[in-house]
Amino acid sequence: MSTDRLSSLLEEYEELEKRLADPAIHANQAEARRVGRRFAELTPIHKTAGELTALRADITAARELAAAEPDFAAEAESLEQQLPVLEEKLAELLAPRDPNDSKDVILEVKSGEGGEESALFAADLLRMYLRYAEKHGWITEVLDSQESDLGGVKDVSVAIKTKGVPEGGNGVWSRLKWEGGVHRVQRVPATESQGRIHTSAAGVLVMPEAEESDVELDLNDVRVDVYRSQGAGGQSVNTTDSAVRLTHVPTGIVVTCQNERSQLQNKDKAFRMLRARLAQAAEEQALAAAADARKSQIRTVDRSERIRTYNFPQNRITDHRIGFTAYNLDLVMGGELDPTLDALTTADRAARLAGDESLSR
Repeated sequence: MSTDRLSSLLEEYEELEKRLADPAIHANQAEARRVGRRFAELTPIHKTAGELTALRADITAARELAAAEPDFAAEAESLEQQLPVLEEKLAELLAPRDPNDSKDVILEVKSGEGGEESALFAADLLRMYLRYAEKHGWITEVLDSQESDLGGVKDVSVAIKTKGVPEGGNGVWSRLKWEGGVHRVQRVPATESQGRIHTSAAGVLVMPEAEESDVELDLNDVRVDVYRSQGAGGQSVNTTDSAVRLTHVPTGIVVTCQNERSQLQNKDKAFRMLRARLAQAAEEQALAAAADARKSQIRTVDRSERIRTYNFPQNRITDHRIGFTAYNLDLVMGGELDPTLDALTTADRAARLAGDESLSR
């Protein structure tokens, strides 16, 4: 346990506490939210460090009393047994953590190989995440979506947020960051007349939602195109140029939004998605540079590879990154994702405590 690091974090906690007590900070909601999230991250460390200090003081007092009164020896021994547990807890809290853990996310689900069945599976994944968010009391907002002919999903973007400041600094990203990658499904499609099991896939992309201050975005680098919306959606669809396409010229990143009837609303949502993608691209570039500098690459929870298989005939879900398998797929598709995500979080925590920061995404 680094004493210097602990002292630095406790000093930061005290400073943030003073800032939050100043009414002036709430004039800038973005800054107040940023400070509040960081304060929430440090609160468990401050609380545990205080408990540890108090415990050590109690042990010292019990030992001094035991010198004169033997009955206190048993109490001193009992208190000493609590010490390793609390020290381990603090060490875990001080381990390097993902700096994005307190953030909200933008989650995208795209159909892939498998045609219409892939689009139907993408819709199932979307419902799974929406149900999971509902169970956790999170707020969801569909930013853009494109449906298939049979009610599946070709491409959908959803913003998922916590209500207020996340407890302990553990926001939506701390849970859903594991979901990015290729999700494979094995089942008899609704379009299959012979009862044969098909294999198809859908892609999931999870990005921390970026604040305006997180990304330097020069509006001169963004080309804005407007066009008529496509598909069902009300009187304004196909009659007004309400859909928006943003192209970030330096990177070639393109985002579109057509869900709203208002061009202004679509533009605002498109810029939210663009900022998140730019922040994600910058992070991945930094990670790639760090990986190139290493002589050997340790296998990580890589979001670019196939991460999970959903086998409906066997009611089985398998996460290939950590070899996790469970036979409760029906519950998982209903939003019961926590056992799978807990296993991934435990694997990540073990890696971080071992000094391997590469698993912490």
